Amino acid sequence: MPAGLAATLVFLASGAVLVLETVSLRLVGPYLGVTLQVTSSVIGVALAAIAYGAWSGGFLADRRDPRTLLAPVFVLAGIATAVSLPVVRYAGEWLRGSAVTGILLLISLAVFVPAALLSAITPMVVKLQLGDLRRTGQVVGRLSSLGTLGGITATLVTGFVLVAALSTTAIVLSLAVLLGLTGLALAGYLRRRHRPGLPGRARTRAALATLGLAGAGLAAVAPTPCDVETAYHCARVTADPAVASGRTLWLNSAQHSYVDLADPRRLKFGYTQWFAAAVDELAPPGRRLDAVHLGGGGFTMPRYVAATRPGSTNAVYELDGALVELDRRELDVRTGPDLTVTVGDARLSLHGRATASADLVVGDAFGHLVVPWHLATREMAAEVRRVLRPDGLYVQNVIDYPPARFIRAELATVAAEFPQVALAAPPDAVNGQQAANFVIIASPAPLPLAELEQRLAATSTEPVGLYAGADLADFVGGATVLTDDYAPVDQLLARG
Repeated sequence: MPAGLAATLVFLASGAVLVLETVSLRLVGPYLGVTLQVTSSVIGVALAAIAYGAWSGGFLADRRDPRTLLAPVFVLAGIATAVSLPVVRYAGEWLRGSAVTGILLLISLAVFVPAALLSAITPMVVKLQLGDLRRTGQVVGRLSSLGTLGGITATLVTGFVLVAALSTTAIVLSLAVLLGLTGLALAGYLRRRHRPGLPGRARTRAALATLGLAGAGLAAVAPTPCDVETAYHCARVTADPAVASGRTLWLNSAQHSYVDLADPRRLKFGYTQWFAAAVDELAPPGRRLDAVHLGGGGFTMPRYVAATRPGSTNAVYELDGALVELDRRELDVRTGPDLTVTVGDARLSLHGRATASADLVVGDAFGHLVVPWHLATREMAAEVRRVLRPDGLYVQNVIDYPPARFIRAELATVAAEFPQVALAAPPDAVNGQQAANFVIIASPAPLPLAELEQRLAATSTEPVGLYAGADLADFVGGATVLTDDYAPVDQLLARG
């Protein structure tokens, strides 16, 4: 095999593995979320496929002429890539929200077979290049480096270009077609250069073509859970069958926001009602506020502040620009002097805001169901306090599961910077009996606890208690303060 062709095949095969690895996070995200466990599982499964594929490819190359194997392997890898799309989307509905076993299973369905087939190509090509034992190290080193360069190139191109320009479906099917065409072209080249087809080759090609068409057909009809596939989310908006003007924003597999297009003051989710109760105690309806919102979502709280306090300013920091466009299109979000949107990281955006420039900071940023770790540290809490005025209010939404390790750590973290801290949460969640939303309420100034407790009881449609002082200290216990140097958020959120 010519050295140039060998280099191209290794570069392409290795690059394809990394495209699969990168895109698989988006493929399984709507069903599993995008957490550290999911990311680690994708890397682990991909490495296992690479190891098994390389070993198998070397084993077969010593027992069969690699020239008879390379083209079928490319075609099979293309078919496996195409088939992984419908397989994951059908199985994902069944495995939605799974723990470790389900995560590994769904990711294996997405990655393992095509990655293993592609990883078998390099040792086969190496075998064809080893014509002189005196150059073995040079050949292996050159092809190994080209494979690594292929992986690096594919990772950067996928992350910076493909994901922004194409849907997951388009990326996966385009890769499948590229691999299939490479296999067919390689088969024709090798047949002309070396020998005519082997007996039964026509039947094999027909079978592979049939499998490929079946995979493409399944991919075309596979259900997609997204209205819009953004750089960070699989997003969709659904109508409320009980309320004509009600809309629910779903991000990945979770209900993220509820909006009543006709009445922004109507709040459906309990945690937004607790936000509103705290805001209403800070400033009675009608008093203008300068509010900062970390995370936009469906813009539920900016709408509420604008509707109840005309003349207020709402600055929203939202990482996902495509989500903002979906909100404009489907949820009637209108920006202007009273509502500004900065597309970018919430912490970086907050850093650029003037000291003592906000009456209210609302923390409601999530990556799936997890507060991004860099928004959960003491340094972040200190930045929030810097931006708040002396009598300002910080409210933060946190989701946690029994035994509630993360919320305890986050309370300890916020309390390290704010002298006044309280917690609004369902009693059963505080007692470790259920998963729930928890709302941290913090201020540099004393909190009106008695009045806030009464307001929560009067306005919340869900059971809620207000915890402060000794009760809150007992709940927090000796929880660790999270810092930029140590913030194991995903591990604290591990259930059980």
